[in-house]
Amino acid sequence: MFTKKQLAIQLSKLKVFENPKIQLEQYSTDSEIAATVLWDAMMKGDIANKTIADFGAGTGILGIGALLLGAKHVYFVEKDADAIAILKKNLANMNNYTILNISIGEFQESVDTVLQNPPFGTKQIHADKEFLEKAFTSAKTVYSFHKTTTALFVKAIACDFDFKIAETYAFLFPLRKTYSHHTKKTEKIEVVCYRLVKE
Repeated sequence: MFTKKQLAIQLSKLKVFENPKIQLEQYSTDSEIAATVLWDAMMKGDIANKTIADFGAGTGILGIGALLLGAKHVYFVEKDADAIAILKKNLANMNNYTILNISIGEFQESVDTVLQNPPFGTKQIHADKEFLEKAFTSAKTVYSFHKTTTALFVKAIACDFDFKIAETYAFLFPLRKTYSHHTKKTEKIEVVCYRLVKE
């Protein structure tokens, strides 16, 4: 059994994007933030012995955290082959998972919980909307990261699918200097993770 601190340490050891793609808005999720959300999700009964989908899994930090906390099975859904190559390395010696090299729109399974840190929609307009809509038709509990400025948008889509915002977790999300247009070593943006539950 992990403590939250031990979980954060394990997640911090995972390999991250080697050549992130700006069009896919590939950023690594901070291990402390991931551990905070995952630990609370476990305490609420949304992880252990549950079937989980990690949408836009990238290198797998959310889904791997769920496996470490006792998820029954995790679907890692990721369309980028380069990200999957790193994901496979991160999953070495782990069990009870399926990697699906598809876009989230092609996902057909029903799961207990969706975990996602989707594109914020700054490069591909409405990319975050597509993730939310698919999550709402795949699970009854969804954890989803979004820019704080899009709160009304998230609430409106949730309402359309009869989901309510049960919890919010506010973070200053560290975006490390990844792309050539980044001027600071680390930029911090206001992000909220929503726990959304079917009404």
